[in-house]
Amino acid sequence: MTNPQLARLRASIDNLDTALICLMAERFKVTQQVGYLKRDLGLPPADPEREEQQVARLRALAQEAELDPDFAEKLLNFIVKEVVRHHEVIAGK
Repeated sequence: MTNPQLARLRASIDNLDTALICLMAERFKVTQQVGYLKRDLGLPPADPEREEQQVARLRALAQEAELDPDFAEKLLNFIVKEVVRHHEVIAGK
């Protein structure tokens, strides 16, 4: 038999995981649109200046939310790497 408090906490985790996946799906839909626009405008798949700004912004947000900024940066770098890969495919590179 599972402890009721543990079951409640796990249900909260499951709900949060669902929200994260749905948010990531929406994020990738938007970044796909960005990829097509970059291709049409002749822009490169990666934008290091934008990435640097995002890292700084998300590290600050993480710190305010009491989340390890290093973890937030690693997560963003993982996401950006995947986005750039998608943009390269869209650009035909």
